Amino acid sequence: MAELRKVPAVQAVPLEDDLPTLKAIRDAIPAHCFESSVVTSLLYLARDICYCAILTYAAFHIHLLPSLPLRVVAWAAYGFLQGCVGTGLWILAHECGHGAFSKHPTFNDFVGWAAHSFLMVPYFSWKFTHARHHRYTGHMEKDTVFVPWTDHQLAEKKNVRIEQLKHLTEETPIVSFLQLIGHQLFGWQMYLWLNVTAGPKSLPDGRSVTGMSSHYNPFGEIFSRAQWVSVALSDLGLLIMGSVLYYASTQIGGWNVVLLYFVPYLWVHHWLIAITYLQHTHPEVPHYTAETWTYTKGALATIDRSIGFIGRHFFHEIIDYHVVHHLFSRIPFYKAEEATRAIQPLLGENYHEEKEVSFLYSLMVTFRRCIYVSDAGKASGVLHFVLADKAK
Repeated sequence: MAELRKVPAVQAVPLEDDLPTLKAIRDAIPAHCFESSVVTSLLYLARDICYCAILTYAAFHIHLLPSLPLRVVAWAAYGFLQGCVGTGLWILAHECGHGAFSKHPTFNDFVGWAAHSFLMVPYFSWKFTHARHHRYTGHMEKDTVFVPWTDHQLAEKKNVRIEQLKHLTEETPIVSFLQLIGHQLFGWQMYLWLNVTAGPKSLPDGRSVTGMSSHYNPFGEIFSRAQWVSVALSDLGLLIMGSVLYYASTQIGGWNVVLLYFVPYLWVHHWLIAITYLQHTHPEVPHYTAETWTYTKGALATIDRSIGFIGRHFFHEIIDYHVVHHLFSRIPFYKAEEATRAIQPLLGENYHEEKEVSFLYSLMVTFRRCIYVSDAGKASGVLHFVLADKAK
């Protein structure tokens, strides 16, 4: 795994816990980077919808290809490309959830609800828990996604001594690969249905989790009482889209719906899990206990990566410039690069970027090596991953 690239720091800035203050970081960003344009955002949305329509139109003509192998290749290419487009639509709805799509909250929620419902995502349900993820990124108790095991937790779960964990994590490559496939295929739905990987105190107002909770339950413990109507609207959007898919299956056949919708849907799942996981998982990026965590520390415990043309064009650069998004989530994605360049000198070694290796290779290596975190007995409140293949 490549080491994160560091940027030299500038001097004479206000510091808080050895980091520039959030105000100092914000002041380094040009003011116009915080301004969203409804026209620009809608043009990106229209572009993605056009891509989706063109691919769907082309897919309806795949049956005209003269041989089965050609048709198989064509459907595989369609599923991959439509999955990339669907991920882009998901990310635009994500912009709506953060209020970065436009200056109009109601319009943002309508567009986000429509786009996420089309992708069978409960928009408001996700929006509420995702906001807590941004509020408590890197917090070992209150973050809502990809909170890792500690050495003590994993040892207790496996009923072994901490010293024995290194042997448990030395799985064979085939076992790790199968686990990764399950992670990529089912991770998103496991999160939505069961709230997996959330911290033990990640409920509203810092309440402790009492059991598995669903994003589809308006009265579930992961939502406040004031949010149940919005969660019900999320479910309504899913029911509408589910009805559309059922009706489509009666008109064009169930297998065609699978090929047209559900195969790209699985690709969207894959990209969402891979992107989110790698944005917050790396040996050099810490997690924090409640005593040492601050908002700025948590926001900076994220990583900018690169996936090339697909990430920049289809995924709206959410992978390339994610650190600044965690610091200031209202900056629209099309201004994130400029904002990132503005804060890099200020952050210095506190800015994390990895662009030297393949994104998918990083996924495989990170998943195999980053199993649990530990403070190595230092009681410092700063936890790092214990690398599985270097624990010998």
